[in-house]
Amino acid sequence: MAREMRWLGPPGSEVRFPDPATALTWPNGLLAAGGDLSPERLLAAYRLGIFPWYETGQPILWWCPDPRAVIFPRELHIARRLRRFLSGRHFEASFDREFGAVVHGCARSEVPGAGTWITREMISAYTRLHDLGHAHSVEVWAGEELAGGLYGVAVGGVFFAESMFSRRPNASKAAMLFLAQELRAREFLLMDCQLPSRHLATMGAREIPRREFLALVSKSASGTRPQDAEWPRARRPVRA
Repeated sequence: MAREMRWLGPPGSEVRFPDPATALTWPNGLLAAGGDLSPERLLAAYRLGIFPWYETGQPILWWCPDPRAVIFPRELHIARRLRRFLSGRHFEASFDREFGAVVHGCARSEVPGAGTWITREMISAYTRLHDLGHAHSVEVWAGEELAGGLYGVAVGGVFFAESMFSRRPNASKAAMLFLAQELRAREFLLMDCQLPSRHLATMGAREIPRREFLALVSKSASGTRPQDAEWPRARRPVRA
């Protein structure tokens, strides 16, 4: 099978992607470049297990790495120290109350090298997906302070997590826990984490072969599900 990066058509062109299995091995998962960030193209990409990731000055780059970091919602790991911390009711969380603030929080992450890829174009594109009901945010609150959060895209039974941020210790972990609990309630199969990290590994993320990941996406990320009802906006305590 030929492995080469393909160039997509110009903005507004037909929405088509190469077979994700033809992505490059180095850089791992680079599949295509070009196109646009229209809702139609983004949703088509996610349904194929593909995501955009690029920095200012680069063309739009589309990826599908092998292996893939994922969390199965029922496998989320909560360390005893975090359980003790959350038992003190330090945080409340909500969905979709402050999507823009969460995305900007991720873009301004103080972690060196993090967030640089969340360009103005990306912020605008994911805000459009949010307005259409496909992208969602988790807000973690310490009183009235937005202490952390995450955002991503829900397609069928897969939540494609894009980025997270934390302004207080454990806030991003609280966001992951709150999201996983909602995903279990909605019978989601999978949370896609894209690339592995030590932080995600402590929460139960594991790497699976791309072919296995794509089979799961094909099975669960197509069509409309009853769980696509509005996500709850009311603030609730985060409990392990």
